[in-house]
Amino acid sequence: MAAMRAKMQITRIEKHGDTEALHFHAVSRSSSYPADGSDEDNTYAKFSPCGSLSLTVANPALIGKFEVGEKYYLDFSKAG
Repeated sequence: MAAMRAKMQITRIEKHGDTEALHFHAVSRSSSYPADGSDEDNTYAKFSPCGSLSLTVANPALIGKFEVGEKYYLDFSKAG
């Protein structure tokens, strides 16, 4: 299997005691992208137009380090 990279944006953070649930969605725009393809999000949205991920963080060093609206690359490679 080939490696894959997705570009995701945090859309919601829920605090649950000592943990945080981070909710991500694939990057997209409500308006059109530039015709010349100069917006990087355009490239990711073209090949991964829809996606979501929820991840609970329990590492105390990471709590409060994420913000709604931030974008991240998620790299996937086969394990084992």
